[in-house]
Amino acid sequence: MLGGRQDFDELEASMNDPPEYDVIIVGAGFAGLYMLHRARGIGLSARLVEAGSGVGGTWYWNRYPGARCDVESMEYSYQFSDELQQEWQWSERYASQPEILNYLNHVADRFDLRPDIQFDTRVQRANFNEATDCWVVGTEDGNAMSARFLVMATGCLSSANTPDFPGSGSFEGPTFHTGRWPHDPVDFTGQRVGIIGTGSSGIQSIPVIAREAREVVVFQRTATYSVPAHNIPLAEEEQRAIKADYAGFRERNSQQPFALGSRLPGNEALALSTEPEERAKVYEDRWQHGGLPFLGAFGDLLFDGKANDTAAEFVRAKIRQIVKDPVVAERLAPTTVIGCKRLCVDSGYYATFNRDNVELVDVGESPIEEITPRGLRSGGREYDLDCIVFATGFDAMTGALLQIDIRGRDGLRLRDAWAEGPRTYLGLGVAGFPNMFTITGPGSPSVLTNMVVSIEQHVNWIADCLEYLGQNGYQRIEAMAEAQDGWVAHVNGIANFTLFPSCNSWYLGANVPGKPRVFMPLVGFPPYAEKCDEVVAKGYEGFITA
Repeated sequence: MLGGRQDFDELEASMNDPPEYDVIIVGAGFAGLYMLHRARGIGLSARLVEAGSGVGGTWYWNRYPGARCDVESMEYSYQFSDELQQEWQWSERYASQPEILNYLNHVADRFDLRPDIQFDTRVQRANFNEATDCWVVGTEDGNAMSARFLVMATGCLSSANTPDFPGSGSFEGPTFHTGRWPHDPVDFTGQRVGIIGTGSSGIQSIPVIAREAREVVVFQRTATYSVPAHNIPLAEEEQRAIKADYAGFRERNSQQPFALGSRLPGNEALALSTEPEERAKVYEDRWQHGGLPFLGAFGDLLFDGKANDTAAEFVRAKIRQIVKDPVVAERLAPTTVIGCKRLCVDSGYYATFNRDNVELVDVGESPIEEITPRGLRSGGREYDLDCIVFATGFDAMTGALLQIDIRGRDGLRLRDAWAEGPRTYLGLGVAGFPNMFTITGPGSPSVLTNMVVSIEQHVNWIADCLEYLGQNGYQRIEAMAEAQDGWVAHVNGIANFTLFPSCNSWYLGANVPGKPRVFMPLVGFPPYAEKCDEVVAKGYEGFITA
């Protein structure tokens, strides 16, 4: 490969030569694998660059105990190939990390994607060359490659966030981050384990670790709403029934907001217009069903604070019923809007705090003051620990993109263009960065949807766009600044109509110190997909082609 023989500066200097590839894709998760498949399908030469040693993206890195998808397995899978849909057998209602990783490896092999994937290669920089309308991409190993188009499939939750506590690095025992878990199993038998964070990865891992460790101390900054998964083996007859009308099943799912799924669709009735007894029954039915459909109990839960209070209080009452110690129960009972942070789905999370070997520390009352060689100090108390688990989430939506030094026209750096928060058009293109696409980028529904559905919609849009450019002899496409400004205003306007911005969530970047507070995803997937189609129908309205 040419890129393996040249460094970045040499390749930029020789850009009179044709680019090595039509498309460079960064990231080998669900998005990157499908983008590679589509690019090859329309006759483009493509190179996929992946930092890890294998495919999987999020599901390659997040191997922590209890890691599991919160969208049902029959929905959280590709639909571009009916043969793939029919042949793959899921074993559980909610697939575990190992099973999803096996699935993605199967996809890579079934469609012979590996020959065009370069593993163990982290992208460090990418420059757009205006003279040739090409991107030059440099990697950490000092090599470089070039392509006409750059597609960032870097994921929304892929840049691990570790708080910089005083004394960080001084702890003498092993530390782990749920988003960068070792590939070999970690044995917690007999260990005193400190777990920092009670978001999704903490809620999934704490019950598993507590069953193994001698002692677990959970350090909670903010109490989190969680609903039971009620995960069970997936019966073969149920899979057969879905596969008999998989197209209809997918179509019904595509109309559901917030990854609610079609088996228990959203209820359009209003909570405040429903009698209290009936309302409680609806909540109970959804609690017993399990999973994210709880948020679809009524149509006004994410738009009306008083309506939201009824759902929030129902969950708080469940926590008080489950957790025996009333003091601990109150610490675990959130006081924020339910759903303004990603609703978690658990398997025995609250009941875990009934165990004698589990202690809950509220760091709002007892802040973590310092990591020490023997553990940490919180609220003036020393906690001796054998290991520390950071379940502290991600620099979501923008972190993976901004870790790369991306420079567009006139040397404009993406991190400068986004200094006050991310700005995109449709979450697909960025003004000033021609021939670059972001899959499920900020400004698209992404994390407020079933991600695989959003990914396929974006990849299909990008592939169709690349085919259109080739057929019409265009060398360049770029989002217009005016269209981007209008889109950013649209995204914020819709967000402000909801309760989403009402709490400090990673949707706003609030979990990362110094990150601009901007609500990053767009609320509303079906209308968004229609807007993308409309843009195409109007000759890629809002984009400049040349």
